[in-house]
Amino acid sequence: MPASFDRAEIIVRGGDGGNGAVSFRREKFVPFGGPDGGDGGDGGNVVIVADPSVESLRMFQRKRVYRAGKGGDGKGKKRHGKRGKDLVLKVPVGTIVWDGRRDNGAFIADCEQPGQPVVVARGGRGGLGNTHFASSTNQAPRVAQKGEAGEELSLILEMRLIADVGIIGFPNVGKSTLLAAVSAARPKIASYPFTTLEPVLGMVQVGGKSFVIAEIPGLIDGAHLGRGLGHDFLRHAMRTKMLIHLIDGASASPVEDMRRVNAELGLFDPSLAQKPQLVAVNKIDLPQVQARLAELKAAFSGLGIPVLFLSAVSGEGVSQLMAETAELLSKVGTEAQVGKKVQKAVFRPQPGGRGVRR
Repeated sequence: MPASFDRAEIIVRGGDGGNGAVSFRREKFVPFGGPDGGDGGDGGNVVIVADPSVESLRMFQRKRVYRAGKGGDGKGKKRHGKRGKDLVLKVPVGTIVWDGRRDNGAFIADCEQPGQPVVVARGGRGGLGNTHFASSTNQAPRVAQKGEAGEELSLILEMRLIADVGIIGFPNVGKSTLLAAVSAARPKIASYPFTTLEPVLGMVQVGGKSFVIAEIPGLIDGAHLGRGLGHDFLRHAMRTKMLIHLIDGASASPVEDMRRVNAELGLFDPSLAQKPQLVAVNKIDLPQVQARLAELKAAFSGLGIPVLFLSAVSGEGVSQLMAETAELLSKVGTEAQVGKKVQKAVFRPQPGGRGVRR
């Protein structure tokens, strides 16, 4: 599998249980001591824990097989073997764990809470020593159990960022520049496509409110099929509460760009197409964009789509966009709690790419 920061396939195995012991008492003046073989220790579990200090799944590209500790064997004098040591695998907060043995990838766990432990492979039980097999007809059993094998699973780890807002759009629309302008995040910025190969998070404060915003890697047509950075982009948009749809004002057809991006959202997952969006046209600092502002406003207005205009480079319109974002986030949260629709006109793209006012 190609190296990836946000997806990994691994094999985990719980520790094998220790073997039970066959042993008999050997004491002075006790010539016929009974059985005293101890039990084997249980094998350790493989545990996955969400850790905020872990930023990607790249570490799992270097090593694919992970085993917990084996239980110790039982000993004489009824001494039990030690329990095997658990193996704790730390993953980024927001990682989803799937069962890799099945074609449809059965869901196992969603590690969305920091410190949340998930046992993914249990250790085998330790075997019983010969003390358990003594009876009136067999007072000196020479049999003990072997430890059970630990559980083995093939897992798919898939990281999905937990952010309130996702900035989406085609490559080079200015997502990195906007994130750098509104937060302390410092994404890589350049003039070529796919500058951002990994999502970047930043904290934004508007008045007394704060929220997490993520620049999500750009996409191309066919992204829902995994082309370009398609799955990297679309996967991380799943957890966001709303989206800022950034559009290049210098594009030959900004409205068509918006429709194509929204079509990819709906084709990947219909629920993505239902997320509230704020549509913003960027690069109004450029003379060629300034010259066509009236044309752009008329085009979006004709579709009934509220649109904001800004320059992530000069900062013009950025504060208004963040204020609108904070307001919409508040209303989206209220809507989720009480089941009411947001009253403000919000652009919600449909799977076919056409937007409606609600």
